[in-house]
Amino acid sequence: MIAIASRKEVAELAGVSEATVSRVLNNVGPLKEKTKERVIAAARELGYTPSSLARSFARKRSGNLGVVMPYLPKARLFSAYYFSEILSGIGSRAREEGYDLLMIFREADEPLDYCGLFRMRKVDACIVLGAKEEAGELEALRQLKKDGHPYCLINQHYEGESFHEVDADHVEGCQLAVKHLLSQGFTRIAFLNGPQAYSNSRDRLEGYMQALQEEGIPADASLMFEGNFSRRSGMAAAQAILPQLEHIEAVVVANDRMAIGLQQGLRELGVNMDRMPAIVGYDDSDAAELTTPALSSVRVPFYQLGEIAAAKVLELLENGGVNSGIEMIREKLPAKLVVRASSLRSGGIQ
Repeated sequence: MIAIASRKEVAELAGVSEATVSRVLNNVGPLKEKTKERVIAAARELGYTPSSLARSFARKRSGNLGVVMPYLPKARLFSAYYFSEILSGIGSRAREEGYDLLMIFREADEPLDYCGLFRMRKVDACIVLGAKEEAGELEALRQLKKDGHPYCLINQHYEGESFHEVDADHVEGCQLAVKHLLSQGFTRIAFLNGPQAYSNSRDRLEGYMQALQEEGIPADASLMFEGNFSRRSGMAAAQAILPQLEHIEAVVVANDRMAIGLQQGLRELGVNMDRMPAIVGYDDSDAAELTTPALSSVRVPFYQLGEIAAAKVLELLENGGVNSGIEMIREKLPAKLVVRASSLRSGGIQ
């Protein structure tokens, strides 16, 4: 059995009191630099690590970083590439900083009381996933900001508002997809987007429109479709796209799940490889390489989004919250197009 060193043993080795050990390890109060060095050296020599519970009591905090998850009925959230990558990034950074993750799930049609999470001391800081363009949501975020709690949004922003946020450049991402298809000689390019309640859907639409406009191609409302980011909604879109297939050369799709559903749906409707439109997905999930043909997709650095959001929001926490004079968190990471057979004329799909 491995013996676990105690705080008392650290104090004896360093020649200080247990209270001094506690103050040094929790960075509380003024201390001489030599004292700090002795305590840290002793703790390291003995392999002493204070428990997360002890740290939370010392800090007068819960030790939890809250992650607010969206309400998506019947969805397997943790199997979705988007959520698994972002949560992995958040979790990795939180663990490095000595925090646990507390998952908070929204209820249907019920705005979450974000400030209540802090009042009840359930969390020390929170990251919000799946925020929508809704009045209740916006008011809850405004109150969170007003009360000075450390928070950060991922993959959502609000026009005319100033919230802490970490995002990817979805305007550029969708431009890359459309420009790639244009470079292949396709001009009748359809767009299967996600719900407009999400800013990333609006950003992708803006990128789609800009790329066409730069080539002098007028936008055509009959080529625009909407799903809900699920594979099933991609299959449903196949039903709407099929009657126009003679006039649709390519489709840009707002995530890989819908793109894969679209491929599957068109095949089930009898569309063979020669008639299949060129398709570009979005996210560059693991499944993109497993489709037939392999799916071109816009790569979004979701893991890094999670890492950065966790690092920034915990920095806010350590520096006194959102009203402490720290600059607003404004991070926007670039997207990258990964080209595979599904979008190439030479890929056997035209």
